[in-house]
Amino acid sequence: MEYINPWHSAQKQLDDAARFLKLPEEIHKKLREPDKIHRAKLEIKLDSGKTATFDAFRVQYNSARGPCKGGIRFHPHETEDVVKALSAWMTWKTAVVDLPFGGGKGGVVCNPKEMSKKEIEQICRAYIRAFYKIIGSNTDIPAPDVNTSSREMAWMLDEYEKIMGQHDPAILTGKPLELGGSEGREAATGLGAVYCIREAAKHLKLDTKNLTAAIQGFGNVGKFTAKHLSELLNVKVIAISDSSGGVYSEKGIDIESAIEHKNRTKTLSGMPNTKSITNEALLELAVDILVPSALENQITAKNADKLKCKILAEAANGPTTPDADDIINKKNIFLIPDFLCNAGGVSVSYLEWVQNRSGHYLTESQVFKRLDKIMTKAFNAVLQFHIGNKIPMRLAAYVLAVKKVADAMTARGWV
Repeated sequence: MEYINPWHSAQKQLDDAARFLKLPEEIHKKLREPDKIHRAKLEIKLDSGKTATFDAFRVQYNSARGPCKGGIRFHPHETEDVVKALSAWMTWKTAVVDLPFGGGKGGVVCNPKEMSKKEIEQICRAYIRAFYKIIGSNTDIPAPDVNTSSREMAWMLDEYEKIMGQHDPAILTGKPLELGGSEGREAATGLGAVYCIREAAKHLKLDTKNLTAAIQGFGNVGKFTAKHLSELLNVKVIAISDSSGGVYSEKGIDIESAIEHKNRTKTLSGMPNTKSITNEALLELAVDILVPSALENQITAKNADKLKCKILAEAANGPTTPDADDIINKKNIFLIPDFLCNAGGVSVSYLEWVQNRSGHYLTESQVFKRLDKIMTKAFNAVLQFHIGNKIPMRLAAYVLAVKKVADAMTARGWV
């Protein structure tokens, strides 16, 4: 597959919004680049006794609307440009759902699937030692991302508090409940995507009980998207996949069984009563709802014309390239753009941050009720702007988000 730099995609999408807004040159130029890029070499001792060094990044894109917010991903193919793109998307994501945050992102070039628990813990602690001076509950608040979870956040929190000599649970989100995490955080990104899909179906006058779905990616986001599509909306999920391939069943896949099979075997392959399907073929299935929830650059100009879905719900970051957008728009596929569709995670991260700072904690049902309100309001604001201005959904989301950030920068006198 041809490599398409996500950073170039992010800049192109911003340029489209700036053109629509007639954004002053000074603001546009400032928004095209991150405010700060921090780099480090993390040195750890492997179980073999050898010493290894890993490249690490923390990008703080824009803090006009509040502290930077964004996850830390561990991936063997991580690059600075990917982290820059993700930090830009986080800036627009927090703005489109109207959270008092800016955007940031972190990454480590490593393959945790080939590392022991002890080695991963060392990476986490080394990351905090490298960047503790530039993160904080009022400056930059990390969270889990690809290949990181509440476990990694616990190690990072512990290292930060050891260095600072005091408890500060609001320093990062996505923590275990025992350390100040929020109820509902694990399900939040997938559930937020489902709330958006529900609203899209209402708009398109589709009865969700009669709809089918395919989900590419069965990590945390894909798993909970599948679960809640099935349980809340009664959508029949007929295909799911992970990095090793996927499974398909015309009769529908039992999601709880799929989760159990994946937990037990570490793969979806060989799941009883299903047929094998490739990730590429999954994207081209004749389904009502297609949910890319893996990595960026999955839908490109080469395969966009083969899509047969009615709703494309981007639960991943940057799964669709700009040159594919034109094809999708011409095919009249209803797009729920990534930084709106997958904003459920940062929305509940915001609630976790608020709970940590106030010492007042919410139940899961209270969290989900607030998440529903945040996502529904944001989705309908983008939808109405899309309809009113006769512009694509992605552009509508960008314009609303970029304007909020630009207005905050202007109010501060930065430009």
